[in-house]
Amino acid sequence: MKLYDFAPTRSRAVRWTLAELCVPYETVTVNILRGEQRSPFFLAINPAGKLPVLVDGDMVLTETVAIVLYLAEKYAERGLMPGDRVGRAQLQRWIMFTVTELEQPLWRIRRHTFLLAHEKRLPGEAALARDDFKAMAAVLERHMEGRDFVLGERISAADFILAYTLEWAQAEGLLDGAPRLEAYVERMYARPKAPLRIKEALASVAR
Repeated sequence: MKLYDFAPTRSRAVRWTLAELCVPYETVTVNILRGEQRSPFFLAINPAGKLPVLVDGDMVLTETVAIVLYLAEKYAERGLMPGDRVGRAQLQRWIMFTVTELEQPLWRIRRHTFLLAHEKRLPGEAALARDDFKAMAAVLERHMEGRDFVLGERISAADFILAYTLEWAQAEGLLDGAPRLEAYVERMYARPKAPLRIKEALASVAR
């Protein structure tokens, strides 16, 4: 099994899943700061030019959520994928909530404060995205009352997607006033197999 990744990207969620599953794999670093994701070699693997990519035998799989779900299902006996239909539905629900209601506003903020050229940035769009994120974070804050993990008392694949996303939000200062979510992030990143946090990941490639 081979993972094409770069430390500060969504690849961290896949690395986290692999670590928690105790699955051996080979890492191939694709340095996006040097434009390696646009190389003919990498574009032959993923024409979208994005990370992460998992290669398992003859299968090439892109998209973070798809990879995490694939791994959780492949190693279902290790407990990251609920064994019942209702549990799997709830796992999918909270992953979808994370990538649509939480991650999308974060990308809008990043685009309009950093990624886009200055003349294309819209400060008002970034402000609206912050409002959108906080409204949905409040929903999750209420949901987490009395829960250690998003599905309850037991960790699942959904937690690696959610914790990575919330840690990104925390770095943007968007979890103020959400003590349960703050505590959840700290609890998740205190796990022995947690990946580097965003600042540490950025520092690791800046050397």
